[in-house]
Amino acid sequence: MASLSSFVTLVILIVGGIFVDGIEAIPRSFFVFGDSLVDNGNNNYLATTARADAPPYGIDYAPTHRPTGRFSNGYNIPDLISQRLGAEPTLPYLSPELTGQKLLVGANFASAGIGILNDTGIQFVNIIRMYRQYEYFQEYQNRLRALIGASQAKARVNQALVLITVGGNDFVNNYYLVPYSARSRQYPLPEYVKFLISEYQKLLQKLYDLGARRVLVTGTGPMGCVPSEIAQRGVNGQCSTEIQRAASLFNPQLETMLQSLNRKLGRDVFIAANTGKTHLNFIKNPGQYGNFSIRLLEGFKTSTVACCGQGPNNGLGLCTPLSNLCSNRDLYAFWDAFHPSEKANKLIVNDIWSGTKAYMNPMNLSTILALDATT
Repeated sequence: MASLSSFVTLVILIVGGIFVDGIEAIPRSFFVFGDSLVDNGNNNYLATTARADAPPYGIDYAPTHRPTGRFSNGYNIPDLISQRLGAEPTLPYLSPELTGQKLLVGANFASAGIGILNDTGIQFVNIIRMYRQYEYFQEYQNRLRALIGASQAKARVNQALVLITVGGNDFVNNYYLVPYSARSRQYPLPEYVKFLISEYQKLLQKLYDLGARRVLVTGTGPMGCVPSEIAQRGVNGQCSTEIQRAASLFNPQLETMLQSLNRKLGRDVFIAANTGKTHLNFIKNPGQYGNFSIRLLEGFKTSTVACCGQGPNNGLGLCTPLSNLCSNRDLYAFWDAFHPSEKANKLIVNDIWSGTKAYMNPMNLSTILALDATT
């Protein structure tokens, strides 16, 4: 057991960019695609209402305690994964700071409001839809080639870790956005889910074609249990059963599709991250989740009321300087009407890092890093 522990530690040191035998390893690049759960600030540069660039967003973000464009009180999931990699956070692709050696860190292409489908989030107008995120990824690779050469650029992209989080908006900001929406008239829910899965598979195949070889794919969270849906559709403060039904249909089919895609490719490219299961755990048992590593400190006070917001469950509208604001964000599973608090994100990333196969299929992130360091 001691030798295995030493091996894993050595692997993490090598991947993390710490001096080993006098040689400093450069951390693997990290690329992020998806929606507001993983947006690091791209929408700050766009004319859209889907922004988190005003207080109290970022109130706990170290060291500035200022809004950054992250839909969180502090760190989001990509930030916390970067910390596990021993790397600095990825910059938004639209940031003017993403130049020179910063390109080696990777880039975040995510944009709040987008979905698998191009007609998702149309109310937000100017957002970076998935096809455009991929165009930016191709543009990024051209810039990387100019910096380090074609062969090294290809190797860094192939060896990178990729995170993609998309799908929730295709329900809450499309299918269920308004009664009798165009998509709900076009498809019964089970058929809509099948359609989304087929479109998602095309997106993932395209990502592979663009060079991605290790991709963490998160399912949707417990959409019917976010404060917004409880406030608008829940009965007696309970989760929305209809939207929870959508999540229960989508996530298992996503995992099955990823397994099929891996078989087709002949390798474990796509890793199913069942973040919804983690999230549902602390929605059902909020008091059991304290310190994210040892889970012994004080747990969540509530998993149904947002820290920042207004109306029932603080679940109506956006988090603004005029909203209700809790004093201790660590007691809330949700920061705003839709998004987890930093503490909740830490719990999610803890399971991404070391979770069992029920949370990470076929393997967790620490196992991925150990395997990749030996091949």
